[in-house]
Amino acid sequence: MKYSKLEENLVELIRFTSTVLPPDVENAMKTAWRRELKGSPAKGAFKTILESVDISNLCSLPVCQDTGALVWYIHYPDGSELIPVEKAIKSAIRKATDESYLRPNSVDPVTGENPGNNLGNGSPTIHFIPWKKKSWEFNLLLKGGGSENVGAQYRLPDVALNAGRDLDGVYKCVLDAVYQAQGQGCAPGIICVCIGGSRDSGMAGAKLQALRKLDDTNPDTVLDKFEKKLFRDLNKLGIGPMGFGGKTTVLGVKVGKQHRLPASYFVSIAYVCWAMRRATMTLSGDRVKYSN
Repeated sequence: MKYSKLEENLVELIRFTSTVLPPDVENAMKTAWRRELKGSPAKGAFKTILESVDISNLCSLPVCQDTGALVWYIHYPDGSELIPVEKAIKSAIRKATDESYLRPNSVDPVTGENPGNNLGNGSPTIHFIPWKKKSWEFNLLLKGGGSENVGAQYRLPDVALNAGRDLDGVYKCVLDAVYQAQGQGCAPGIICVCIGGSRDSGMAGAKLQALRKLDDTNPDTVLDKFEKKLFRDLNKLGIGPMGFGGKTTVLGVKVGKQHRLPASYFVSIAYVCWAMRRATMTLSGDRVKYSN
């Protein structure tokens, strides 16, 4: 990898992620817009959202003013040197912020100071994942604060929900989380779930589900059936886009699982707003490919 060129490529990945909504998400919203009743608040909300998406794409402007937290999942050839890569990522973030592809979103929780460059303690979040391929794959998720606020984590059994340690209990947790969110979090959302794991690995695993396409198929047949059931039933809640009511409360449901300790059974739910900003950059030799 030519590290001198990497920063430039990463700036373009950030710009692409921030300003271009993935086609599967845009298509899902167009389908939902057609399904809503003519003249309804839901129909109007979708029309406004889709017009905004077109403007963002045309003018290379952020899809949402809250460009969110930067979460990176980077697959790299085993044995590669990573310190220069992390340095290039942080330099690219500074430049992308200067060019207004990112809003300054990193704030010290004690002093309230904003350094103005999206860098700080724990910011950005970078997951390095080795593999046997010779190519690099940079996956970027921009996770907005509004949707982050309505994420949730449950510990089963949950007496208040009458939810036990099984898929029926998980089902009750997900329904409760979306119902409690109502229109907050910029519905319609994409609901990303991790069953099991620990407090920290479970939520990280839930966010990892956000990298999946809305129209993909879960390789676990039990979870694939579970996703479809949740998608149908969540859209019967009638919350609708932005909480205005309607037929579309969620655009998709993605569920993964992790092994857990016998004493613990967590259900982690990462709520992603309609502005699902994810993209991938693949580097193979001198070849660069961007996709979302």
